[in-house]
Amino acid sequence: MTHEEYLAKIDLANAWAKAYYVNDAPIASDEEYDKLYHEILKYEQENPLFTDENSPSRRVGGMVLEGFNKAEHKARMWSMEDVFDEADLDAWIERVKKVKESFTFYCEPKFDGASLNLIYENGSLKQAITRGDGSIGEDVTENVKTIGSIPLQIDYKELIEIRGEVVIKKADFEKLNHERLLSNEPLFANPRNAAAGSLRQLDTRITAKRKLMFYPWGIGVNTLPQSFLSEKMRFVYHLGFLQPPKIVVTQNVNDVHTLYAELIAKRDEIEMMMDGMVVKVDDVSLQEELGYTVKYPRWMVAFKFPAIEKVTILKDITLQVGRTGVVTPVAEVEAVNIEGVVVERATLHNFDEIERKDIRIGDSVIIIRSGDVIPKIIKVLHERRNGTEKSVERPLVCPVCGSELLDDGALIKCQNLSCDARVVGAIIHFASKKALNIDGLGDKIVEQLYAQQLVLHVKDLYALRLDQLLALEGFKEKKALNLLEAIEQSKGVSLEKFINALGIEHIGEVAAKKIARAFGLEWLEIGYEQIIALEGFGEEMAKSLIEFIHVNKQETYELMAIIKPIASKLEITESVFTGKTVVLTGSMSKPRDEIKEMLEKLGAKVSGSVSKKTDFVIFGEEAGSKLDKAMELGVKTLSENELNEMIL
Repeated sequence: MTHEEYLAKIDLANAWAKAYYVNDAPIASDEEYDKLYHEILKYEQENPLFTDENSPSRRVGGMVLEGFNKAEHKARMWSMEDVFDEADLDAWIERVKKVKESFTFYCEPKFDGASLNLIYENGSLKQAITRGDGSIGEDVTENVKTIGSIPLQIDYKELIEIRGEVVIKKADFEKLNHERLLSNEPLFANPRNAAAGSLRQLDTRITAKRKLMFYPWGIGVNTLPQSFLSEKMRFVYHLGFLQPPKIVVTQNVNDVHTLYAELIAKRDEIEMMMDGMVVKVDDVSLQEELGYTVKYPRWMVAFKFPAIEKVTILKDITLQVGRTGVVTPVAEVEAVNIEGVVVERATLHNFDEIERKDIRIGDSVIIIRSGDVIPKIIKVLHERRNGTEKSVERPLVCPVCGSELLDDGALIKCQNLSCDARVVGAIIHFASKKALNIDGLGDKIVEQLYAQQLVLHVKDLYALRLDQLLALEGFKEKKALNLLEAIEQSKGVSLEKFINALGIEHIGEVAAKKIARAFGLEWLEIGYEQIIALEGFGEEMAKSLIEFIHVNKQETYELMAIIKPIASKLEITESVFTGKTVVLTGSMSKPRDEIKEMLEKLGAKVSGSVSKKTDFVIFGEEAGSKLDKAMELGVKTLSENELNEMIL
């Protein structure tokens, strides 16, 4: 076989594969494809140096990866705002109409899978990256090359990012789980988990065996000249990518609702798991004008399908203590299958909700689950009661450490800094930037120190030794010495930062500052009446502080003896900002905390939200919704330069 014949066979094999994977209209039998494939493979084995990048052999896998490297998207992959009914969708449409009265919708199904970003350069697939946090994901290029519906080569030479969803057909998911059951392997919970798990296999041969599919839904960095998203996507589909079964481009909102109803009606017929419909503004220039919030593009929403409801029995209620100490009731229910997911637990949010809905152990309840939303109980079927049901009592002590709980009504919390359930969270908060700012003491290191029983309480940080750190995985001498130095440097911090670092419920930076300046180092000896007399302090704050002192007084004194926090009184300089409420927004030339402290010394109260009571909004670059709201309410706005001119 000549090299030219080899390349011709590759073109033929890829055409057959496209007909099978993309067009769902095979033009060759499996036997014919296998024969052609082995002819290609034989040539490559005899001429390994001349193996073509576009060969179907590249899709079989065979590489075993050591792990996945982090990789950066060239343009951010955004999340989508969810809307759950026609009223929510209409509200979004009205927001768009404030910018442009008439526009075109681009609508398509929302498949439930794993988001993926494909980067093509010079017509070749260069990199495939999972969504990750939207900026950085994992490089899964070798695995993605095994997916038949993703072209290794495209007829377009410019740099382009093609975004989409990796999915698995429901029938293939069932078959995969059946095979895992026979092999005594754990089952995948649903098709989305199967797709994501298959994409992240270290052995690429395993990914190759899974029948994964890729449906594009968007574009990142690109230089395509088309003015509308629908036109850009049509070009992408012509490059050889799968096209969703239903796409509607329309200016009529009734067509949007019609497609939504049609997709719901056909959600069982369509081969992939769907959890809604995506509605986008089609005009790219209008997309750019609408822009983005901190989390979402303003020009698109996910119109989610109604949640699936099932009836089950509430068997018991257990208690979970989170990292912040909040005690959450969890419903243990008789197992029920909702869209391929076996649900045995549901959220109850809080004990007020249990009382409001009159939920009792033994009740028949309606449970819902929608997409990624945690299952929850929405209704109790009181008429099915037989008298054996048991009322649920509010807990008085922490189920983990036995300490007395703070009961704020909706919120029940363990405030014991030594509680095993919350000690890691307490230390992470203690070391955070807003608190003692212990550089190098991140979440993972705190978890590592706790797991090795080196730090079981905040004060144990100050007893750490160099030899203990050097014995830990990932610690070299420089890193260990830097951490010990950062811990030592945290001593002598201001009392207000120390109080804030303790993570007392309802006591944030502002409240901690008021406590420190009102009571100084004697703050642990104050009573309820003294606290409630402070400006801005309510019953909840006072009750929480008293409860914290009651549970942690001795340990906090021991911690103060080690850290020796410094109490200082703020000297206020009379200014135009004295007694005024100020909000900061946007990027400033100085650290936000530095500007905040300067304003407080000028007598200002710095708030985090804009309201009619706000006197000034001071903005920097890329100011967002806070500046918009200030202008809407008629609040006076100042640029950072204007602020500097006023205080000079």
